[in-house]
Amino acid sequence: MYKEEHLYSVALRQCSYIGDIIFSKLVRTFGSAKTVWETSKKDLAQVDGIGKKTVSDIGNSEHLKFAEKELQFCGKNDIRINLRHQKDIPFLLNECDDAPAILYQKGVFDPDLKCVSIVGTRNMTSYGKKFIEDFFTETKNSRYQSISGLALGVDKEVHEYSMENGIPTTAVLAHGFHTLYPSKNRKLSEKILEENGALLTEFNNTRKPDRENFIQRNRIVAGISPATIVVETAFGGGSVSTAAFANGYNRDVYALPGKITDKYSQGCNQLIFQHKATAISTIKDLIESLGFHQSSETIGELFPQSTVSIQLTENQEEIYRSILANPYISLDDLAEKKSLPSHKILPIILELELLGKVKSFSGRQFTAL
Repeated sequence: MYKEEHLYSVALRQCSYIGDIIFSKLVRTFGSAKTVWETSKKDLAQVDGIGKKTVSDIGNSEHLKFAEKELQFCGKNDIRINLRHQKDIPFLLNECDDAPAILYQKGVFDPDLKCVSIVGTRNMTSYGKKFIEDFFTETKNSRYQSISGLALGVDKEVHEYSMENGIPTTAVLAHGFHTLYPSKNRKLSEKILEENGALLTEFNNTRKPDRENFIQRNRIVAGISPATIVVETAFGGGSVSTAAFANGYNRDVYALPGKITDKYSQGCNQLIFQHKATAISTIKDLIESLGFHQSSETIGELFPQSTVSIQLTENQEEIYRSILANPYISLDDLAEKKSLPSHKILPIILELELLGKVKSFSGRQFTAL
């Protein structure tokens, strides 16, 4: 089941000072983890950007002993060891510079199915739950798999509603497979595997769910999918970091707007305001943006579009007409055209987005709808 390269990869990744990026650099240079392990420290240190301290722990026999135990543990627990340098990890994740060198897997992950990452607060409200329920109900005939983090709140609902509607789901963990956090979701993790879903983690079986692991985990959630949906989050919530990773990887980010007085909508509103996420106006529009095939049934809308035309304010109308006349205009160009500072235009654009009149794109560009 496992090859010699798995053994040396686990041992190499266990070395002090060898992170995912350094690991990948060494393996690209020398061809394999085994070759890196057997190469002299003097030759390893000659690689550009690699110094004596970085390679000082390579070759430590204790790490090989650890790797042997790790492979035994994985074999006993039906855990697959995916190596990035052998192109075992999902292709979109592989595009990320800081992708994990090793990705452990339990269950079935279909690389041919499109992924959609959906994240949010542990303190989900009925508003967020209704959105998740509606989203999965309306996409149950689409071919994709959902990705989330197996936390309480939004993550839990994502996994459960996904399976309820026959959609495969994958949970990305912030610890090794020797434990399950939170323990309340143990049965949920077992059901995910029973329903042909998967559990993924970059952490070996000794790694506990330490706080810093969750931020590290979030980059996998963001990197594995072309799109991330943020349902509800407060200012500075963990989901904001997931959105930041997704932006850094040039992926689409969508956020569910809410009232500015609602604590767990404030993070989403901020992402939209800062143009780090596109506002979700209706389930229908979101499904179209994701490129899903829509069912012939009428799609219920979270924010139904009125048949009555929306009456814009004078300022809104002025900015809307400028964007309508100049598709994909940038914020700077719009500010120049209107002879207004950008900080005065941004709030008006956000209002137009929420009204479904304008759509934003990366690079602070806008087009009228």
